[in-house]
Amino acid sequence: MATNSTRTRGNQPLQPAVLPDAFGTVPPQAVETEAALLGACLISPERIDDEINTLISPDTFYDPRHHAIYEAMYTLMAKGQPVDLFTVQEQLLTTKKLEEAGGVAYLTSLTTQVASAANLKAHARILAQKHIARRLIVMAMKVQQEAYQGTTDVDELLQVAESQIFEISSRQMRKDVVQIDSVVDEAYERIRHSLETPGSMSGVPSGFHALDHNTGGWQKSDLIVIAARPAMGKTAFVLSMAKNMAVDNKIPVAVFSLEMSNVQLVNRLIMNVCSLPGDSLRNGDLTMAEMKQLDAGIPRLMGAPLFVDDTPSLSVLELRTKARRLAREHGIQCIIIDYLQLMNATGMNFYSREQEVSLISRSLKGLAKELNIPIIALSQLNRNVESRSANDDKRPQLSDLRESGAIEQDADIVCFIHRPEYYKIYTVNDEDMRGKAQIIIAKHRSGSVEDITLKYVSSYTRFDNLNADDDVNKNNSSTSQTVDLPPRSSKTPLPTDNSGNTPF
Repeated sequence: MATNSTRTRGNQPLQPAVLPDAFGTVPPQAVETEAALLGACLISPERIDDEINTLISPDTFYDPRHHAIYEAMYTLMAKGQPVDLFTVQEQLLTTKKLEEAGGVAYLTSLTTQVASAANLKAHARILAQKHIARRLIVMAMKVQQEAYQGTTDVDELLQVAESQIFEISSRQMRKDVVQIDSVVDEAYERIRHSLETPGSMSGVPSGFHALDHNTGGWQKSDLIVIAARPAMGKTAFVLSMAKNMAVDNKIPVAVFSLEMSNVQLVNRLIMNVCSLPGDSLRNGDLTMAEMKQLDAGIPRLMGAPLFVDDTPSLSVLELRTKARRLAREHGIQCIIIDYLQLMNATGMNFYSREQEVSLISRSLKGLAKELNIPIIALSQLNRNVESRSANDDKRPQLSDLRESGAIEQDADIVCFIHRPEYYKIYTVNDEDMRGKAQIIIAKHRSGSVEDITLKYVSSYTRFDNLNADDDVNKNNSSTSQTVDLPPRSSKTPLPTDNSGNTPF
């Protein structure tokens, strides 16, 4: 097949099969491989879905003839119609693209250029790589042109470049289907770990015992949304968790604060750790006893694996870049974002803010899966809570999530922070709620929903366990027997009881 010849349609020349770019250089392409793949598809069309549809699309093909031919195949598959030489030819006639595809003679010649479809997937991977390379070249040339012109702000240009690379790379983040055995092994090993170490958690502990008892700790790859109206203590809650994780348990945690500066954030942590009122810290009005508390608490914060970032209006692209680096260099096990509605998706166009928030929430869930760590994102609620009647307890609901229903859809866990005392409601179900907060688990993809009561110390903007002496983990450890299980390899069958049933 001549790849550099010019084809004609009547008196109108068609594009040559291999086109040089603006610099006279031929972009990355594999026209012969494209022809071989199309021939294999026509010989063995039953392999198209299984082998290549997840790797390539019509845009993957460089030669415009091949683009038109695979587009016809793609359309037939989408309609559930058979794919062969005659149906593809008919589809091209229907769309008036047969001549653009090289005509009947060229379409027929494709089937003679390959003996079998044995290497179909390998060919598809080659074409996918060439397509990615071409897209990167186009993107880089556009960025280069704008950089030379100097009419675009450099920071904005960086965001645009990053967003385009993000779009290209995100389309390649596909995983193959796996047989269930390896997944069963992983799940079983987690169960064994729980049996062998009673009181332990499979996830990252929040430090709030009743909450951890319900969730088993924040689980890997989960997106946890914690929502509340202003003044309910969203930031105080996640900073209390960050302190429990990083300061008390030495678990690496990253906090991205879009609302407060790093210094403000650390001041809140100092209040939390040292049990000092914020007013006294700001005014420097500390007694000798409080100075001793400050001196004793500061060393606890020093060296804690807690990483803070106060970039305002953080984009999902910046977050992804920074999170990857933190995971690689510091092994962070949890990310906290304060808060979701202040993020943006710079470099992408949206018809509404709701669409942008939807993309942000999907991106956060994708990042949690990619890094295999929990991501905790704070979210605002709309004003519906405030407008409810005075007789109502003003409990937030999932429908109160602000700006996008996608947040509820993408989240694995949705928690609301509710302080009835704020609304001058002092008793709930005969329980005195003064100095207390409810953590309402409204959605839990892998567990039950329930209300959890915590202590709220407003002077220190800190959340504590309701009863500091009631350590659920210690109680479980002291009352449970450890279980000695036989060693298990990947080929060892699951244990069974006397009746032959598995105990799980």
